Amino acid sequence: MDRVTTHWLDRERLWRWGDWLLALLLAGSAQYEVWVHSLAEQGVPGPHAVHAVFVLLVTVPLAWRRRAPLTVLCVVLGSATLEGAAFANFPSFQPFLASVVAVYSVAAHSERRRALVGAAVAFAVLIPGELLRAFSGDHSVDLGALVVFAGAWFIGRALRRWRLEAAAQGRRANLLEGEREEKARLAVAEERARIARELHDVVAHAVSVIVIQAQGAQRELERDQPSVREALGSIESTGRQALVEMRRLLGILRDSDEELALAPQPSLRHLDGLVEDVREAGLPVELRIEGDAGPLPPGVDVSAYRIVQEALTNTLKHAGPARARVVVRYAGDELELEISDDGRAGGKGGDGHGLVGMSERVAVVGGFLESGTQPEGGFLVRARLPLDSAHI
Repeated sequence: MDRVTTHWLDRERLWRWGDWLLALLLAGSAQYEVWVHSLAEQGVPGPHAVHAVFVLLVTVPLAWRRRAPLTVLCVVLGSATLEGAAFANFPSFQPFLASVVAVYSVAAHSERRRALVGAAVAFAVLIPGELLRAFSGDHSVDLGALVVFAGAWFIGRALRRWRLEAAAQGRRANLLEGEREEKARLAVAEERARIARELHDVVAHAVSVIVIQAQGAQRELERDQPSVREALGSIESTGRQALVEMRRLLGILRDSDEELALAPQPSLRHLDGLVEDVREAGLPVELRIEGDAGPLPPGVDVSAYRIVQEALTNTLKHAGPARARVVVRYAGDELELEISDDGRAGGKGGDGHGLVGMSERVAVVGGFLESGTQPEGGFLVRARLPLDSAHI
C-alpha cells in the first residue's frame, strides 16, 4: 500500500471519528436539556422518555452522514418534524442544528442528482412545517431558518466541487509525474543506444583495422622471423578478443535494466528454457537443432539467443493464433537461424528495436539477416552468423 493511499485511509478514519464525536456531543447535550436543564428551568412539555428517544433519532444518525447522507437527512428531518409537531414548545436547539448539518452533508457528500433530491426533501418538510406553525398562530414564518438551510446546502455543494477539483488536480499531478519518470527512463535507454552505436562505430573500426593489419604483416614476414610473427599473432589475438568483449558491452548498453538483472548470460545453451516460456505464454513452438553444437564465440552466442528471443516475441505479439518453428543449424564456419510462423504476416517489427535490433546484432558480428512474409503465409526470419573471427 503506497503512502498516498495510507494517508487517504488515515484521513477517512479521522473524519469518521469526528462524525461520531459530533453525534455524541449533540445527543449528550440534548439529553442533558431533556433530563436536567429544561426540567430545572421550565419543564419539558410531554414525557421525558419520548423526548429522549426523539433527540437520539435526530442526532445519532449524523455519525453516518458521509456514508449515507440522503438516508441520514430523511431520518433527521423526519424525527425533528415529528418532535416539533408533537411538542411545539420544546426549547432544544439540537434538532435544528442537526437538521442543518444533515442538509449540508447531503449536498457535500452526494453526487448532483441525490443532492438535488435531498434539497427537495428538506424544503418539502421544512416549508410546510413553518407554514403550519404560522397558521396555527404559534409564530410567523421563520425566513431566517430557511435561509440558513439554503446556505448550508449551497456551501456543501461548493465544498464538494472544490474537493473534486483538488482530487482531479492531484491525479493529474501524479499522471504528470509518471510521464516524467517514463520520459526519464526512455532518455536513459536512448542514451545507452547512442553510446552503443558510437562505441561500435569508433572502437570496432579501430580494432578491426589493427587485426587486419596484423594479419597482413604476418603474411609479409619471412620464415626466419618467428619472434616478430609471434608478436603480431599476439596483437591479432588480443584485437579479436577485444572485439568480442566490445560486442558484449554493446549488448549490455542496449539491454534494459530488467534484462541486466537476469542470470545467467543469454546463450543458446538456454534456448530450451526460452522456448518453454514461449509455449507457456500460448505459442506452440517446435525447436530443431541440426549439426554438431560446438563452442560459440561469446558475441555470436548472445546475438543468436537475442535474435530468436526477439523473433518469437514478435510472433507472440503480432501473428495472432499461430504456430512457430525454430531451427538452429551448425554449418561448419557459420551458425544459421530460422524462425518462422504460420500466423498473419503483418506488423512484425514490433515495438522497441524489433527487426532493426536483429539487423544490428547480425551486422556487428559480420553476418546476414533476411526477413519477410512467406508465400504460404506467415513470417520468416533467417540469420547467418559467422563463427570464424576473421569475418569480424
